[in-house]
Amino acid sequence: MTNLILAAIAALIVGIVIGVLFGRSGQGSTLRQRRAEQQIEELRNEYTRYQAQVNEHFMESAHLLRRFNDTYRDVNQHMARGANRLCNDEDWLLELEKENARARLEGAGNNEDAEPPRDYAPKSDPKEKGTLAEDFGLADKEKEQKA
Repeated sequence: MTNLILAAIAALIVGIVIGVLFGRSGQGSTLRQRRAEQQIEELRNEYTRYQAQVNEHFMESAHLLRRFNDTYRDVNQHMARGANRLCNDEDWLLELEKENARARLEGAGNNEDAEPPRDYAPKSDPKEKGTLAEDFGLADKEKEQKA
């Protein structure tokens, strides 16, 4: 009977040792899992902050561009009003007509001599075979071979 009690006590001690070892190994993976979850949460927070910064940047850019467009429109209107009020329309129209006539004369002289580019060599005699003919240059080679 004492042997049975000693065997029970030994089994109890072995069971406790095994339980402690499994418990510690389980805690190690739990700690790693907690650390991984914390890192994931930190990355999510950082990503959320980044998205907020990007949104803020583009909102401010849109606002600045709107202000820029408004200012440009105001300057353009100011220049148009000043031109209408300050410029003499008759002188302006005469100068514009002179410029148009000069441009037409210069452009007409250039267009008469203009010719589209060719993708072939021109023939000097209409009876000659052109470079695109199937037997172009063959007669010369035959004469060379016979000689």
